[in-house]
Amino acid sequence: MLQSYFNGLMLGAGLIIAIGAQNAFLLAQGVRREYHFQVAALCALCDAVLVCAGVFGLAALLAESPLLISLARWGGAVFLTWYGIQAVARALRPQGLEDNSERRARSLASVLLMALAVTLLNPHVYLDTVLLIGSLGAQQVEPGAYALGAVSASLAWFFGLAFGAAWLSPWLARPSVWRFIDLGIAAMMLSIAAGLVLKQ
Repeated sequence: MLQSYFNGLMLGAGLIIAIGAQNAFLLAQGVRREYHFQVAALCALCDAVLVCAGVFGLAALLAESPLLISLARWGGAVFLTWYGIQAVARALRPQGLEDNSERRARSLASVLLMALAVTLLNPHVYLDTVLLIGSLGAQQVEPGAYALGAVSASLAWFFGLAFGAAWLSPWLARPSVWRFIDLGIAAMMLSIAAGLVLKQ
């Protein structure tokens, strides 16, 4: 049982630590100190649902449906391109986060909806979390312990990222630094989108 748990923990950690669209969004929310722990909780919950779905059957279904993978790929490419263009626009007119928060305060619902979009419209979440983690989990001696390990990795990472970004926000939130953060987020989103379009 412990072996299955640690297999899930190690694989989950290895996949989630790579900075992707979801991590970039959470990092930005943490720097803004804008509902970052709620976003971390939502990301962890989504990962938990997707890991369990993959381990207990959805991985096999997705593997047999090229149409679903194609729809996820193109929908994700469109969304990530739009988000990347917005980040470029912000980088061209950087502001201190104090000024930005006063002018553009967002509701919790709108932030969580954006977090859901970044999570569920990114095909990598299905390829990595559902297909890869799920298919390997189904082969474990204790699939439940394996799933728990992968979920534990997600929980620790998302809350650690939210806390770390918020802790560093006084330094990271300066306009000059925030311009580089937005440019980095834009590069990440647009490169993922391009990879999805070109991966035929």
